[in-house]
Amino acid sequence: MRTQQEFRTETAANSHSGALAVTLALIGLAGGAALVISTVNLGPWALLPGLALVLVGILALAGLYMQQPNEARILTLFGRYCGSDRREGLRWANPLMLKRKISLRSRNFNAPTLKVNDKRGNPVEISAAVVWRVRDTARAVFEVDDFEVYVRIQAEAAIRHLAAQFAYDEGDDIHSGEITLRAGQDEVAAALVKQLQERFGDAGVEVQDAKITHLAYAPEIAQVMLRRQQAEAIISARKKIVIGAVSMVEEALKGLSERAIVELDDERKAAMVSNLLVVLCSDKETQPIINTGTLYN
Repeated sequence: MRTQQEFRTETAANSHSGALAVTLALIGLAGGAALVISTVNLGPWALLPGLALVLVGILALAGLYMQQPNEARILTLFGRYCGSDRREGLRWANPLMLKRKISLRSRNFNAPTLKVNDKRGNPVEISAAVVWRVRDTARAVFEVDDFEVYVRIQAEAAIRHLAAQFAYDEGDDIHSGEITLRAGQDEVAAALVKQLQERFGDAGVEVQDAKITHLAYAPEIAQVMLRRQQAEAIISARKKIVIGAVSMVEEALKGLSERAIVELDDERKAAMVSNLLVVLCSDKETQPIINTGTLYN
């Protein structure tokens, strides 16, 4: 693995304002044409100064290029990197230099839906949207073959690695408070951004944002997991109902005792508690039975 110092880094290119180059080009072309016309009858050697001026004008025009905002030019001369020009407007550089345009604008990459295994081994479907931009033009062009393809492949690899680090949802085998893909969206997004930046750094690419856009169980286990979630929801609801019913029964017994409405022995208290819990915890309507006899008959 190479260190940061071994990577090629961006340097500023030695370019000039295009307005001056246009002015010199027009002067050279006009002056050269006039000189050629005036010396056309003096022999071939007399034409050389005029032709030289015309050639200078043509070369001046050949070195012009228009730079839009948030764009850069990679300048190379005979295979040697000469710097990157980020200044906008009409620019001029050596006509012999190759000038490769590269966009510095933010770009979106919507990763395809991937089927991976989460931390618990369950197959899940996951996808993410990544916002990125080129930070170092020299690395983007010279350190990787095609930085756009590099970003796409590394983003998919990072998403797969991320899904294997977290469980999809909470479960009995997951520690309480552990981050999951479904519940810890902010933490998962931060972890994804960190992984992407580590992978994109070699290509001079900066990650601006990354968010999970699709998350679901794979179709082959979706129904099983749905029934599991339903069972957990029913258990949780029943637990709350029981806790509330016990509190109500406790308050009822306490109220009867404090107001001396009726004196109940332990057996009758147990029967009353049983009846009240059945009424309060039942998910169906109860049918009351009226006792026309005594309390014990």
